[in-house]
Amino acid sequence: MTGIRQSPSRYGEIFRAFLLLGLTSFGGPIAHLGYFREAFVVRRKWLSEPDFADLVALCQFLPGPASSQVGFAIGLRRGGLPGALAAWFAFTLPSAIVLVLFASGASALGGDVGQSLIHGLKLVAVAVVANAVWGWPGSCVPTGGGPGSP
Repeated sequence: MTGIRQSPSRYGEIFRAFLLLGLTSFGGPIAHLGYFREAFVVRRKWLSEPDFADLVALCQFLPGPASSQVGFAIGLRRGGLPGALAAWFAFTLPSAIVLVLFASGASALGGDVGQSLIHGLKLVAVAVVANAVWGWPGSCVPTGGGPGSP
């Protein structure tokens, strides 16, 4: 942290970026990391590939879901503590709301319709996680002759 004051527009930028991901991202922490890489390394260029890989490695070491920690850390890096809180709330709140709504409506979806819905969600989850895992290794795993090779 450099001690430079962040503008409120930066917090809004962080909040909007993470809210979009929170509203559209499906899957668990591994899938979220794939979405984060695409959004913040490839498109927005808020981090470099090596910085993102280092951040993920650190967050994998810590207890808890790595995607929440990575999101918090990206927000922290981009906008200090207010940016970290904006990132965490914007990414987490949509799924928490959907989870509560789904849980309260799950009892109404009994029988074949409920079972079909759950089966469809499982299939989508597998595809999302596979997509996240498939696109990531080429950018984070060096190829070639061992330590120090490009």
